[in-house]
Amino acid sequence: MLRWNDFERIRGAEKLSQMRGIILEGYSNSGKTSILKELKKLHSHDYNSERSVIVLSEHYSQVLHRVNGELKSLNQVEHLNLLNDRVKMLKQLSVWAKEVGDSHRSKGIFFILERFHLNHRTAFSDSSLYKIKQIEAELFRLGAKCALLTISTEEAENRLKSRNPEHWKSKTEKETQIEVDHLIHTQHILRQHADNSIIPTLELNTDQQDWKRYAKIIYPGN
Repeated sequence: MLRWNDFERIRGAEKLSQMRGIILEGYSNSGKTSILKELKKLHSHDYNSERSVIVLSEHYSQVLHRVNGELKSLNQVEHLNLLNDRVKMLKQLSVWAKEVGDSHRSKGIFFILERFHLNHRTAFSDSSLYKIKQIEAELFRLGAKCALLTISTEEAENRLKSRNPEHWKSKTEKETQIEVDHLIHTQHILRQHADNSIIPTLELNTDQQDWKRYAKIIYPGN
């Protein structure tokens, strides 16, 4: 997995010196939503930032989502179509923002996405990745960078239980361990896919739950 600065040095010809978007990836409870909130605050106080901002939470992009209150899992084709639609929207809005802009800040849009390309790769690891790589290439051209949020093995059980403590009271030790093992395994798969993606990715451990500090690492300001 390439660090952002290394990626910019290696791919200088790609003109990615300035970040135009952030993709937050990671297992449930890794802190995506908390960091997303802090990123929005940081961006709003950055005078040099883009005026036009698009923020899409995981409900607009992940494989598993709720429809009329019921959980639904998209198949690979459905999810690819969904991600394609989101990227097309970003491209169209970026072009529009540049065309109507009247100052140095009107340089396109800034976007924050939650659970996007790595979510797809992990859900469909055994299938062809050709089309998701095409989507990643489009995101790369839009200036996207990814933050993969992870939890250490030692902290995994506590973090899983923190969101809904009552739910875990009825779980046996074996059932809890299965969930912990699944988290750790999924993080391993996410890392592997991040290594194979064109989108520059920074892995960030969130054990301390210091959301403001993490946001500043991800978005230091342009």
